[in-house]
Amino acid sequence: MADKALDHITILDLSHLLQGPFATQLLADMGANVIKVERPGQGDLFRTLTFNNRWVGGTESPNYLAWNRNKRSIALDLKSADAKTVLYKLAETADVVVQNFRPGVLARLGFGYEDFRKINPRIIYCSGSGYGESGPYLSRPGQDMLLQGLTGIAAATGRGDGPPVPVGSGFSDQVGAMNMVYGILTALLWRERSGKGQEIKVNLMSAMLAHQGQEMLMAMNFGQDFQRPRSGIGHPGMDAPFGVYPTSDGWITIAMSPYRRLVDVLGDASLLDYDDPKLLFEKRDEIWEKLAALTKLRTTAELMEAMLAVDIWCGEVKTHLQVTDDPQVHHLGALSHYDHPTAGRVKVVAPAVSMSETPATIERHAPLVGEHSREVLAQAGFSAEEIDAMIERGSLA
Repeated sequence: MADKALDHITILDLSHLLQGPFATQLLADMGANVIKVERPGQGDLFRTLTFNNRWVGGTESPNYLAWNRNKRSIALDLKSADAKTVLYKLAETADVVVQNFRPGVLARLGFGYEDFRKINPRIIYCSGSGYGESGPYLSRPGQDMLLQGLTGIAAATGRGDGPPVPVGSGFSDQVGAMNMVYGILTALLWRERSGKGQEIKVNLMSAMLAHQGQEMLMAMNFGQDFQRPRSGIGHPGMDAPFGVYPTSDGWITIAMSPYRRLVDVLGDASLLDYDDPKLLFEKRDEIWEKLAALTKLRTTAELMEAMLAVDIWCGEVKTHLQVTDDPQVHHLGALSHYDHPTAGRVKVVAPAVSMSETPATIERHAPLVGEHSREVLAQAGFSAEEIDAMIERGSLA
């Protein structure tokens, strides 16, 4: 077994759905001992949600499987008297707590930062929320698509003659997860110097604004919103040819590229009449239509070969399933799998960070609810009789 950079770190993962579980999975891939605390029976809410009413192996949610590998699960009723006994004992040697319940919920149950800090002053407590822990939106649901609408990204995406378009993945939650990891690793490094833990608070609204830094800076400093193009121009602030174009058998993308070079490839000299920075922005929809009329006369492969030969920045548009056959994806080893006790062979995306000395690996399947309750509690010092009694009382499963 290779060394793992975080194999000395234990994380109590009280999070659910996407933001928190993705953050802890990233840390688990690097070796962290992640103990996922779930409700007896149902477990993480994502276990009951899926896309297209499809279940991997007929039993498991792809949404849950995607974000929970390399963890162990204990099933514990947080409202039971035994919950404090168990979690306070685990907190004695834990390094990090991660949670994304609505603000105040865990603190009312006795599992807030101050509660854990009394037990372990070195503990790092990371909370994720939709809008922070106070303010006029405190009672609002902090769901991903809602945040995309509230922070400008949906309004800046799509065609100008159509509705705002959310990104086709859980973008807000995943950005929030990255900020959690960023904060946790920073806190761990600072603890090495100071010996002190700390509280980290991440909210999706701030995360989404920070990750639209250039767009927000433009809007704030010039007092003007971007206007979405009516065509396939790929960003509301960009000029032609930046965008998505049809081919005879699919679509391609063209990024920042010398306009004259593209015109030469497409073979219509009349398009050079637009070769002026002012016109390339002001007439971008008109230019897109003329360029698209030419690109759709050729196949994707023909256009890619011709454009790459003259160093035009371009790429094919692929579906998720087409991506699985991409030669670069295979070269990178970007896809992997693990074996699950009920779902069978599960195909997954591999860890995305390469480390020369402490590589990330997939060593555990996404756990069943409470699959490791006995194992984790026994390692924490509870006797078999104590564990059996908690299971009999229904507080542990």
